[in-house]
Amino acid sequence: MSEKEEHYFISYLKSLVEKDDRGALAALRRGLGQEPGSAPEMYRYVLPLLPENPSRRQEKAFYLIAALFALHPASTTKGNLGAHLAIARSEGNEAALERRFTALLSAHPDDLPNYLRQTISLLKSKDVPVNWSELLYNIQSWDHPEYGDSVRKRWATAFWGYRSKTEKPPEETDGE
Repeated sequence: MSEKEEHYFISYLKSLVEKDDRGALAALRRGLGQEPGSAPEMYRYVLPLLPENPSRRQEKAFYLIAALFALHPASTTKGNLGAHLAIARSEGNEAALERRFTALLSAHPDDLPNYLRQTISLLKSKDVPVNWSELLYNIQSWDHPEYGDSVRKRWATAFWGYRSKTEKPPEETDGE
C-alpha cells in the first residue's frame, strides 16, 4: 500500500484526537496489554465500526490498532513499520533495534500485540509517526498463508534497505 486512501477506521480514530476526546482515547488505551477485544471500555468505540460479519482476524486487528493508536496518535500516510523503524534506527543503538525488529518479524500472531506495543512505544519516544492504515492492513494479513510473508518482507526491505543517515527511507510500493 503506497498511498492508498486512508482507512475509514483510522479517519475515525483521528477524529477522536481532533475533537480532543480524551475519555475515548483513554478507554482505547485500556486495551493495551490485553487480548484484543477483551477490554469492555473499547466496545463503544470499536464495535460500531467493524465491518459486517468481521472475521476474528479483522476484529482483533481493529481492537489492536485502536489501542496502539490511542498510545501514539501521530500519523503519516507514507511508509510501513519497517520504514518507521529505519527512521528511529538513525537515532542510535542500531544493534538493539535490529534485534527487536527481528523478533517482531518472527512473532507468532498471538504475541504480535505485545511486540507491536513495544514498537509503537519506541516510535512514540522518537517522535516517529505511524502509517496507521498500512499497519491495520498489515496486521490483518500477518498470519494469512498467502500474504503474511510478503508483509514481513516489505517491512524488512524498508528497514534494511535504508542505510544512508542523510536520505529518507524508501517509500513502500504496492506489493500485492
